[in-house]
Amino acid sequence: MSQKTTDAISRSDRVLVAAAMIILATASAAIGASLTAHPAADKIVAAPAPMVRQVAVADIARPATDTAMTQLLAEHKCLSEVLYYEARGEGAGGQKAIAEVVFHRMNHGNYGHSICAVVYEGSKRSGCQFSFTCNGDMKRTKQTAAWREAESIAARIMTGEIALKNATGGATNFHAVSVEPEWADTLEKTTQIGNHIFYRGSAHTRDS
Repeated sequence: MSQKTTDAISRSDRVLVAAAMIILATASAAIGASLTAHPAADKIVAAPAPMVRQVAVADIARPATDTAMTQLLAEHKCLSEVLYYEARGEGAGGQKAIAEVVFHRMNHGNYGHSICAVVYEGSKRSGCQFSFTCNGDMKRTKQTAAWREAESIAARIMTGEIALKNATGGATNFHAVSVEPEWADTLEKTTQIGNHIFYRGSAHTRDS
């Protein structure tokens, strides 16, 4: 795997670890406070009820972890979706290959700089990069087992449990063996994994 790809995955790992540590620290502090803030029963003295100001929900600051966790969950969902729609039934090897394309694109410079930005590039206009984002596939009911597998593989990739080893040779594009897109001849073919053929190059083209 290229150093840039390793760095991109490392950034994801650091976000996951940081988020987990913050959550654990917050939970530990709350549990610790509940265990230590119990005065002895014989020392409890009744006191006048304090004046309580009603606070609107909007006045309550959201924990700093909310934004980080929301972004983290969104990135996981986007990776799960691209693995599911592009490679369900291809096994872990086929789904890892698609994940590599996403990370290679993040480092390529001509694509988005987050998983979701890469996956959904062009989905709201003509020229979507991953066809499932604009061809209606997402409106269909997901296959439960395949979706859970994609979610699991995506999570394990993002936490580093599954290492991406550049099996695609730096590929930024791919297509199913059943189609022959015009752009294929303009790029360098790197390998075939399962039912997908992978390419690398500078062309900014939609995958199939």
